[in-house]
Amino acid sequence: MPRVVLETNRGRIVMQLDREKAPRTVENILFHVENGFYDGLIFHRVLPGRIIQAGAYTPEMRRRESPRPTLPNEANNGLRNVRGSVAMARLPDPHSATTQFFINLADNPRLDFTAETPQGWGYAVFGQVVQGMDVVDAIGQTPTGTQGAMSDVPLQPVIIQRAYVEGG
Repeated sequence: MPRVVLETNRGRIVMQLDREKAPRTVENILFHVENGFYDGLIFHRVLPGRIIQAGAYTPEMRRRESPRPTLPNEANNGLRNVRGSVAMARLPDPHSATTQFFINLADNPRLDFTAETPQGWGYAVFGQVVQGMDVVDAIGQTPTGTQGAMSDVPLQPVIIQRAYVEGG
């Protein structure tokens, strides 16, 4: 199973990706990591006790767009939104994920797949933090505020300085 390292200005996070359970999602994440997409982006959303989210915005809150189409939702894969799991963020359309992901700070069963309905699709888990959960928890305690139209944005930017495939 591939591992992705996020070197942040708060410390190092290592995520193990589950290619068997979420093949298209993992391929998409690896494509973006290998092409430097996440380098310089921030964790732009922090919900204490719930999630930290990244994968689209620069410290200046400029959105970085993916060159790839949206992903089919792979949430019906048996993986759950438990503490330390990594899942794809998306819009209300269940098949709208592109590059944004979140790390669960706690078990979040309400985010799990229940049915192939607009309300039941849930959020596709594709990996697990295997090192650096202390860093994740620290990010989850970051004071937040509003920036432009976005709320829950860390007041001090939490920057992904570099993302890479471990051993790659």
